[in-house]
Amino acid sequence: MKRHLLNTFILTAAIVPSVVMAADAPANMNMPAPTVSDVLDASGISVSGYLDVAYNKMNSTGLFVSPGVNSRILDTPGATTTHKFSSFNLHQAALIVSKMPKEGAGGYLNLTAGQDAPTISSVGLGTSNLDVTQAYASYTTGALTVIGGKFATLAGAELITTPSNKNYSRAWMFGWGPYTHTGTRAIYAASDKITLIAGVNNGWDLVTSPNTPTKTTELGLILAPFSMFSLATSYYSGKEAGAAIGTRRYLDMVGTITASDKLNFVFNYANGRQDDAITLGSQAKWNALALYANYQFNDTWRASYRHEAFDDKDGFRSGLVQKLASNTATVGYAAAENMELRGEVRLDKSDMDAFLQNDGTAKKNQTSYAVQAVYKF
Repeated sequence: MKRHLLNTFILTAAIVPSVVMAADAPANMNMPAPTVSDVLDASGISVSGYLDVAYNKMNSTGLFVSPGVNSRILDTPGATTTHKFSSFNLHQAALIVSKMPKEGAGGYLNLTAGQDAPTISSVGLGTSNLDVTQAYASYTTGALTVIGGKFATLAGAELITTPSNKNYSRAWMFGWGPYTHTGTRAIYAASDKITLIAGVNNGWDLVTSPNTPTKTTELGLILAPFSMFSLATSYYSGKEAGAAIGTRRYLDMVGTITASDKLNFVFNYANGRQDDAITLGSQAKWNALALYANYQFNDTWRASYRHEAFDDKDGFRSGLVQKLASNTATVGYAAAENMELRGEVRLDKSDMDAFLQNDGTAKKNQTSYAVQAVYKF
């Protein structure tokens, strides 16, 4: 009996302290350690990115008869004069890190790797397969935000970032407009219906501007008078390179009509003019119009259509004096919440024999077929 009581006392003495310690321990002692994502969310830092891979097949070389000029933008990397274009492409692997508070200082960094990087890169950063697409600091106070560094252009309905676009291929307007600017920009939200933008930068796709000490000015106005309509207008004016350094003026307008929660329409008009363009004293002009229709059938399926007309009056953008037209149909399938598969058919036309064939001849039209996978993280 004594031995039994002694054993009971010893067992109790061993258990009670541990029970007391467990009761006194912090409530979160057994919780898992915070992840990197948890830490970033708590700090207000956002990290995201995407992958853009595709296969594109054309019935032409993907080049204009003008030497060295692609007849497409971004979707014909490595096109040659002797082969019909057919290739798997790693277009973009992008990383975006940002902290953009409603008040105070912030920053934005967008890195783009892949075959698109040399095309979108700016003078002063080289033409490697890794591009610092955007990198700027910001400061917000009330309705005013000021940014300084390298940032995306105001012009155009389409963007460098693939998931933001509805079609696989880019419009000529996108490719022959500006991509980014390096300088400073002020955005003032006068109301929920009016936003004013003004800035000064080195010019089109220039981190440095070695050719001229003058700068390019940008002006922007965004109007949203109704819930179903908005209009964004931007204007650029400054010295840019042609045959010599001449003044370039560029007006761009993007209107969006939201007919319903499933259907929307977009139009994009652009008008450009370059002094000292082809030769000294000459002036080149071009204009373009793109019309988009996008319909979301359900959470899984959608369809998009784009018609574009581009008038290169003096051959300054494409290397040929020509009128171009394009019709593009794209179907999107959401294979997962963060992945979309796209299929596209596109027909391009010119009013002259502009599209180079692999046998050295040229035709007035070309057709392409593409499949694309876009994964977001």
